[in-house]
Amino acid sequence: MTVSAGPTAVARRLRDGMAGGVLSFPLTAFHDDGTLDPDGFRAHVAGRLAAAPGAVFPACGTGEFFSLDEDEYRQVVTITVEEAAGRVPVVAGTGYGWAQATRFARIAEDAGADALLVLPHYLVAAPQDGLVAQLEQIAARTTLPLIAYQRGQVAFTADSLRRVAALPNVIGLKDGHSDLDRLQRLTLAAPEDFLFFNGASTAELQARAYATVGVPAYSSAVHAFAPEIAGAFFTALNDGDHGTVDKLLRDFYVPFVELRDRVPGYAVSLVKAAARLRGHPVGPVRAPLTDPSPADLAALTAVLTTGLELVGAAL
Repeated sequence: MTVSAGPTAVARRLRDGMAGGVLSFPLTAFHDDGTLDPDGFRAHVAGRLAAAPGAVFPACGTGEFFSLDEDEYRQVVTITVEEAAGRVPVVAGTGYGWAQATRFARIAEDAGADALLVLPHYLVAAPQDGLVAQLEQIAARTTLPLIAYQRGQVAFTADSLRRVAALPNVIGLKDGHSDLDRLQRLTLAAPEDFLFFNGASTAELQARAYATVGVPAYSSAVHAFAPEIAGAFFTALNDGDHGTVDKLLRDFYVPFVELRDRVPGYAVSLVKAAARLRGHPVGPVRAPLTDPSPADLAALTAVLTTGLELVGAAL
């Protein structure tokens, strides 16, 4: 088992990393028959790391955590840790109920992950006390730092976040609700060194708005297939180059999001299809997701071609 560097040190590395690059969420590669493709995944992760992300988050939503068994999860996290080789933090996904989340957490610990992203629990709505207890149970059973993820049925109040942030190994919150009023209240309630992440789908579309409430760091699904576009957007945003930001939003990100919104699950399926269009051996999505229709794939090709041309790259 690899010993964690500790919550404070991991938080510092994440803060430093996300100041210099987007947060990368690699795709989990499958063969055409749906079995895990470790070699394809290794190649994909190596490519993402070459594009200098601030941190890498394997086996999360974009990585189809919900479809992985424990052995597949172990391989995915282990490969990511090996490829990262300490260059950037590795934050593995975990989730479901706390008992299952704990099993995945132990696997991630053994594989050498630096921290865990706690994905929303399965199916049921829960009161605030239950949301806090879920994290308490996981935190008590792992040495790894935790980042809570509020999305879907998980939404913390300011009081609940104070309780969560008081847990020694909870270091941050990823937000997928895009409720900036609520998020501002949470940032004001949290300790000064608590980390916040913009986890909206296609987060670049809302990156400027999140930054106004003190949350400049964001996850980038686009980094999984077009790090040239993701990097150009990140640089323009950080430099205050609003003309370039607007052009990338108008001509690439908005059309991509409009296509994404056509079919449930396209937030992952389109990303994987775009990676395949660029020659990455990531394979299909697993059920219950479906790959894009021929018409949507043609539309994706056009949108991606335009986006790459904007940054001087090609399909």
